[in-house]
Amino acid sequence: MIRLLLVDDHPVVRAGYQRLLEQDGEMQVVGQAGDVDSACALHARHEPDLTITDLSLPGSGGLELIRRLRERHGGQARLLVFSMHDSEMLVRRALELGARGFVTKASAPECLIEAVSRAMAGGRYLSPDLPARLLHEPGRAAEPAFDALTQREFEIFRLLACGSSLADCARALHLSPKTVSNHQSVIKEKLGLSTSAAMAHLALRHGLIPVA
Repeated sequence: MIRLLLVDDHPVVRAGYQRLLEQDGEMQVVGQAGDVDSACALHARHEPDLTITDLSLPGSGGLELIRRLRERHGGQARLLVFSMHDSEMLVRRALELGARGFVTKASAPECLIEAVSRAMAGGRYLSPDLPARLLHEPGRAAEPAFDALTQREFEIFRLLACGSSLADCARALHLSPKTVSNHQSVIKEKLGLSTSAAMAHLALRHGLIPVA
């Protein structure tokens, strides 16, 4: 039996995933979470075989969840991304952080089942609507300037571009406001940006944040 943790901020969506995944009797959902902190707590409690997470979560988001779980549990933390986002840059970042695969919500239901099986067998999976080359070149960004950002800086960039305040970012990432402010200055320098509006425009252009 494959034990799963589902992470998505919509309870109805999680219920649908659970029905899909448990229908053949080979998988069991042992926990559900709607945010990063709850997901980390449930992962520690249940030690699932695999965590399936969306990227759009309240606060710090799915990339931060991947980073935290991989940092705390190493290779024991298997993760899949199941998200409406299909930006190549987000796919690459998720794979760099250690995700075993990336399935878009536009995919056929059987793609998620196949992704779970592939991940549990030690492989990696991308849904058919994503370029297969992303599995082989995860470090190459569509915007060269983004290569200069660390994973932490990239996550802070996304939060700030979405309109989060420095205090919001600090709370979401368990950092001090001063640390986030310092990161913001470095991010702007690396990307050659001077305003928050420019950060938001760049993020929108590359599909890194949802369109309002």
